Amino acid sequence: MVPSDASAAARAVDAVCRIEASRVIARVARMVRDVGLAEELAQDAFLAALEQWPKAGIPENPGAWLTVVAKRHAVDRIRRERNFASKEEAIGYEVESGTRVPEFDFEEDPIEDDLLRLIFTSCHPLLPKESRAALTLRVLGGLTTEEIARAFLVPEPTMAQRIVRAKRTLTEAKVPFEVPRGADREGRLASVLEVIYLIFNEGYAATSGDRWLRHELCDEALRLGRILAELVPQEPEAHGLASLMEIQSSRLRSRVGTNGKPVLLLDQDRAKWDRLLISRGLTALERAEKQGKGLGSYGLQAAIAASHARAVRAEDTDWVRIAALYDALSELTPSPIVDLNRAVAVSMAYGPAAGLEILEDLVAEGALETYPALHAARGELLAKSGLWTEARAAFECAAELSRNGPEKELLLDRARGCSQGALWWRAKPKEGGR
Repeated sequence: MVPSDASAAARAVDAVCRIEASRVIARVARMVRDVGLAEELAQDAFLAALEQWPKAGIPENPGAWLTVVAKRHAVDRIRRERNFASKEEAIGYEVESGTRVPEFDFEEDPIEDDLLRLIFTSCHPLLPKESRAALTLRVLGGLTTEEIARAFLVPEPTMAQRIVRAKRTLTEAKVPFEVPRGADREGRLASVLEVIYLIFNEGYAATSGDRWLRHELCDEALRLGRILAELVPQEPEAHGLASLMEIQSSRLRSRVGTNGKPVLLLDQDRAKWDRLLISRGLTALERAEKQGKGLGSYGLQAAIAASHARAVRAEDTDWVRIAALYDALSELTPSPIVDLNRAVAVSMAYGPAAGLEILEDLVAEGALETYPALHAARGELLAKSGLWTEARAAFECAAELSRNGPEKELLLDRARGCSQGALWWRAKPKEGGR
């Protein structure tokens, strides 16, 4: 234990909530077989920490402490409901033998990974697709309901209802807490991949808060992606997603400047890119291609990321190839987000007017009306076209919509640059995406 005070304990609990919450929930869920109940018990443990840590000190292993407390609360709950007798033999020794929680060896036995159990349980086919991803992001990724709502571009009350209904459905159906096998596992794999990637994206470019990056979410998603790729080695999309996250993770050190503001792709110091992660990503992409089933959505995105990674200098980027890959991606999985990224690639390959044509169609459709990246990309292309007034308005709109502090500051800087009739970033055309 180390000395603490109320403010230090509050900061520690917040940090543990972000880093350890999913592990605590997963371990407790394996015991109580109820995801919603496991989340409640984890919250009880966090409240206990706020009460006890200022007096007793912060434990050396906060995650283990929280897990033990949550499990003890579970036993109390079971006893109150008079169901403990039938489960005592199975779980009693685990929660009353002391405070030490054994660590799980994910490398030796990935099937037994409680976090994977939690993902597959939350992605049960009983739930609608959007609810599967939302629930898993909530209990596994530790995202707030607001963050999840922004990720899915829906109102927060709508997302809150989805999460509550999903928990209730799993509880009432008594869905087993397990990693399924055979056809059942294949049926849930697409949702699992989607959830892992959404967690990664929230870490790669946080939707809100005072940090542009949340490394812990990127690390957790990448770890789960690697485990899943080994769990289903014949599934090209699992390797495609692993490849995409490996290559994207290679840029993390270069994505934030010394001033804390985001650094766009073509401004990044490529000497800081992690060559080991790039190598791992290219290897995973090869594994996806060797399955002979063609590249899916994640495989195509990984191929796009690989094109960037292979360019030693920003000016060496093969934008024509990247635009073609986005065309293929748009055909395979049409979505406004894909078209937004396609517009940026097309502008780099064929000029800002070509990209603006796609963006104006997206603006007219209205699906991304509250999405900051749409207005930021539009501002960039308008500025490159010399339309300073329109560009400034677009950047200001993006800043108004953004709930991420560093991103908002960057967008306001770019708006001010437009008001002076000259961009503060280098005059050379650059990518407006991530």
